[in-house]
Amino acid sequence: MLFLGIDLGTSSIKVSVVEADTQKTLCSSQYPETEEEIIVLKSGWAEQSPEKWWSNIKLAVLKAHSSKKYDPKQITAIGIAYQMHGLVVVDKFQTPLRNSIIWCDSRAVDIGDKAFHDLEKDRLLSHHLNSPGNFTASKLAWVKQHEPEIYDKINKIMLPGDYVAMKLTNTITSSVSSLSEGIFWDFKNNRLSKTILDYYGFDLELFPEIKPVFSVHGKIDKQISVELGLNDQVVVSYKAGDQPNNALSLNVLEPGEVASTAGTSGVIYGVSDKLVYDKESRINTFAHINYTPEKTRTGVLLCINGTGISYSWAKKVMGKELSYPEMNKLASNIPLGSNGLRMLPFGNGAERMLSNKLVGAHIENIDLNQHQTPHILKSIQEGIAFSFRYGLDIMRENGLNPQIIKAGNSNLFLSEVFQTDFVESTNVPVDIYENDGSVGAALGAGIGIGYYKEPKDAFLNIKKLKTIEPKRSSEYEEIYQNWKELLNNKIKTI
Repeated sequence: MLFLGIDLGTSSIKVSVVEADTQKTLCSSQYPETEEEIIVLKSGWAEQSPEKWWSNIKLAVLKAHSSKKYDPKQITAIGIAYQMHGLVVVDKFQTPLRNSIIWCDSRAVDIGDKAFHDLEKDRLLSHHLNSPGNFTASKLAWVKQHEPEIYDKINKIMLPGDYVAMKLTNTITSSVSSLSEGIFWDFKNNRLSKTILDYYGFDLELFPEIKPVFSVHGKIDKQISVELGLNDQVVVSYKAGDQPNNALSLNVLEPGEVASTAGTSGVIYGVSDKLVYDKESRINTFAHINYTPEKTRTGVLLCINGTGISYSWAKKVMGKELSYPEMNKLASNIPLGSNGLRMLPFGNGAERMLSNKLVGAHIENIDLNQHQTPHILKSIQEGIAFSFRYGLDIMRENGLNPQIIKAGNSNLFLSEVFQTDFVESTNVPVDIYENDGSVGAALGAGIGIGYYKEPKDAFLNIKKLKTIEPKRSSEYEEIYQNWKELLNNKIKTI
């Protein structure tokens, strides 16, 4: 028995095929090979085409099949991981009415902030755990306000993973976890939020059927099964946002367990058994994949929009001929502090941990006689690590104090420079695992059809590569405080 995992990322689609008994990955593929572009029609906007997602998914699946490492007909279930907080709207024919407004889009910040102030803040937070911010609900309100001719044609609204499942099955469903990340869920009353729906004027009929994360969300459409070379009994049995899914792939399921990623965005994601919220909504809490009203499991998320994109920007501008490992090697030759160079990596939309301010990216203290490409690369990795520390301190203010953080061996965590900067800045050890979001989604599919009795059974063979312990140099703290002062001064000018 085989499971297929689809990871709908911002930069590309990745798919993996996993053997059920051994949890061994038989094949992984990615499409496109280069980073997918974000459509930026105006400053602060960010969109992608759902049709392009679907086209890339099909090409990624067929590319995996072409490896001949498995029999596609043995795939029995599909799991989906997806970029969080996006909005997809379709008409009655299941056709997208516009591009998806994706996670890092900032156009609805003012709409969400107004709702946060118009509604009773304490009650709003205690029921929803977040400000509407620039999350999916506020994005839908933007469409209603600015594109009424599109809004009037909407049959269903979805998160990106719901759209992918719809294309596979012709069935539209969602989950409490997905709806909570859109700020549509009332945790206190365990239902779609009457407060949000009434405030924004959303019709209840716009929302899909709600099912558990681990459940059958639909059987594959026969035409799609032929097109993708799959048997016609395959089911979609799991779908979750990329950060809850990353936590699953690292077996982070219970209170006190913490995961991190440093891809396009940077995230620390901790599991709690409480309805945790920050009074200023600088960190955000959603229903984790194993949340139920009877057994509270929430995911408390710190998100930094400008993480991986800061490093990819450096590659485009300064090192097109360099690979990421070569960039990391150059950075490794630069001492701590980057010879005074400081980087604020906040150039990818409004940052939630900075109260949705558009701080922008900044490189400060450039000495034209001294600083070269390696210094900039090192300062970017330090700036990203310091951003994690800044956000982790907010999490600590709200009662989350991780003793160890789990991370996959991917993206910036492949860099030993970043690994060191991260653990020294946060003063928290990091366990590095051989994991992958698409593999996690595949194993989630196995949990969804009941192949594994308990979610933890899907990760019996998870492989830890190493542990990085902080040495806690006082110099790190001094440089971090200098960086923090720079950031706070920038915030004051906005």
